[in-house]
Amino acid sequence: MKKTRGFTLAEVLITLAIIGIVAAITLPSLLVNVNEKAWDAQRKALHARMAQAIGQMNTLGGYGTFETNEEGTATEDTAAESFILDALSKVYKINNVCGPDKLSSCGIPSKVATLDAVSEISFPTKMSELNSQLLNGLHVDGEKGSVVDTKAAAFETVNGESIAVYYNPMCSSSVSINHYPQNNMCVNFLYDLNGKEGPNEIGKDIGFMTALYNKNPVVVAPVPYDKDYASTVPHYSENKETIDAPTACKNMAENLRLPDKDELTSLFVNAPLINLSESKSRYWSSTTVSSGNSGMAWYQAFVNGDRGKRPRSELYLVRCVKK
Repeated sequence: MKKTRGFTLAEVLITLAIIGIVAAITLPSLLVNVNEKAWDAQRKALHARMAQAIGQMNTLGGYGTFETNEEGTATEDTAAESFILDALSKVYKINNVCGPDKLSSCGIPSKVATLDAVSEISFPTKMSELNSQLLNGLHVDGEKGSVVDTKAAAFETVNGESIAVYYNPMCSSSVSINHYPQNNMCVNFLYDLNGKEGPNEIGKDIGFMTALYNKNPVVVAPVPYDKDYASTVPHYSENKETIDAPTACKNMAENLRLPDKDELTSLFVNAPLINLSESKSRYWSSTTVSSGNSGMAWYQAFVNGDRGKRPRSELYLVRCVKK
């Protein structure tokens, strides 16, 4: 007779335990990768739809009413809600609109984790909570900038996204050297890709888009990396010991690139959400003026919003964004 061999109960239990431990270690990272790929695809689709819709508008400024008393307190503020109802809804499918003080009715969370979950902050409900520096910008002539402290409104899309809207009815289209580009910020969208579900974290299910320029608007949706390049670097340098700014992003990760000047403005508008509001450095953009090391490139300062052009050989920081 042939002898049959098998596993003992103890051996089976040990094997199952090992499989369980391996699964517990690997499954969370696999799920994170799946979620991030899904968020990336949804984010790009949302940006494409919004850019197409905004591009159909003749002008982005002037919607709604914003009035204040002598103390600067708003006495009437219909700006953001009016922009959604009277402008955006004409070119974009919207399921539900929620006015100021009713953002949660559109699935907007009360708290949001900043980039890389460094800290958790209350969801901004008006322009000054989004970034107080927006209200301190100047025009080129030295007069106070055009951003006003409007309250946010919100809406839900047919695809299930919840989007808060920060609207500046006085936005401009003028661009000059050494100016404050927050004056060009017409609308900032802070979106939640999965509504009331978590993790409610910047760079994952929560992100932002910014529509710039009253006429011929540009809509950007940068997804920033969570760290600056380790040291200040020139945009392009003949010094072989110092890496140039575009290469710095490629060296950090293959899926990173240097943001253009409008994307850097969007990062400034949303600086507290990505832990950049305290930075006193200037950051290089990929937007250049002329070729060669003697040429100029655009930079963005985060301490006050100042933006200008400087020789590429100067040393500034780099904050990369995802491709």
